[in-house]
Amino acid sequence: MACGGGCCCSAGRLNADNARFLLLAVLIVLYMLCGAAVFSAIELPTEREAKERWEERLENFTRRHNLSRSELRHFLREYEEASVAGIRVDDIRPRWDFTGAFYFVGTVVSTIGFGMTTPATVGGKIFLIFYGLIGCAGTILFFNLFLERLITVIAYIMKSCHERQLRRKGVLPHNGRWGSGTSEVDSLAGWKPSVYYVMLILCVASLIISCCASAMYTPIEGWSYFDSLYFCFVAFSTIGFGDLVSSQNIKYESQGLYRFGNFVFILMGVCCIYSLFNVISIVIKQSINWILKKLDCRCCHKCQRKLFRSRRNVVMPGNVRSRRNISIETDVVNESDTDGRRLSGEMISMKDFLASNKVSLAIMQKQLSETANGYPRQMSSNSKQNGFSGGVGALAIMNNRLAETSVDR
Repeated sequence: MACGGGCCCSAGRLNADNARFLLLAVLIVLYMLCGAAVFSAIELPTEREAKERWEERLENFTRRHNLSRSELRHFLREYEEASVAGIRVDDIRPRWDFTGAFYFVGTVVSTIGFGMTTPATVGGKIFLIFYGLIGCAGTILFFNLFLERLITVIAYIMKSCHERQLRRKGVLPHNGRWGSGTSEVDSLAGWKPSVYYVMLILCVASLIISCCASAMYTPIEGWSYFDSLYFCFVAFSTIGFGDLVSSQNIKYESQGLYRFGNFVFILMGVCCIYSLFNVISIVIKQSINWILKKLDCRCCHKCQRKLFRSRRNVVMPGNVRSRRNISIETDVVNESDTDGRRLSGEMISMKDFLASNKVSLAIMQKQLSETANGYPRQMSSNSKQNGFSGGVGALAIMNNRLAETSVDR
């Protein structure tokens, strides 16, 4: 968002980032409000019907067995407490044997958190706080490294396919040597895959894993195929409601093989969905940049004439260097009679000028330090405009690895 140095609607990259952040926050709130309205319209009638049926059954049970409702409700509350501790009416596997505890820590470090198993003791809760702090951080690092390698592999495969297409067209020789007169060949060295193709590949991979896992869960767990697909998305996206949880029965056919397959499918699914979410975030960020650009253009169109009239004769710090000679030893400004004359009579103060020089010196020192350490960071004008020049975590990993995040675009 840049239309001029003093435009009321933009004042540099920092304000553009803040505008992008605020717009995203507003869109998320609106998205949540719309989602709440839809879910309320769909699920609220079913909830009311279930509550009415339960009240009717409770009334019939108390009449049939001559029980008071207060005693029955007290008994049901005790069952709820036992259910929290892992006690169920049907026989299920032990929650806190070694395999059950391993399944629990897997849901903790992966941030799935199904909720069917929770620590009941004070010592277990305290240990969970410190254990989850390190485990979740390590798992997020693993997901980021997986994303980095996955994007690299996808980019390599897509670039190889692109080279093969160029060879079929005769643009690229079969010996792999580059031609000098073809623009397509010259641009192939810096070719990067589009985020939309990467998103499509990750969508297909996630769908294949979910379908294969659902085909395993349906006969073994006794769920419908749709419920199995629903469980796969809830588990792979680390939402983890806990209404459907795999590998909880006391015994299965080929139990060891099934638990191993369950572990592999959940691991692969979480990694793919995590990567897909981060790629989709790139598309969302592009959309936000497009919205901000449209809003910025409208704002700049209104204030363009006013800005030009008010600042056409202002002397900017970049022009002062050619008009002033500063003595390094004395910090005295030496001006001639002609240098002191300005068309508009407006002059930049010595304090502002020296402050701008200090900023330039600090930037130069930072660049020299990065170069000496072997990782200089190049910032071009395009990198500031496309909105992907920086990033944290997964966004930083995908920076300059896809066509839409490249500073060469």
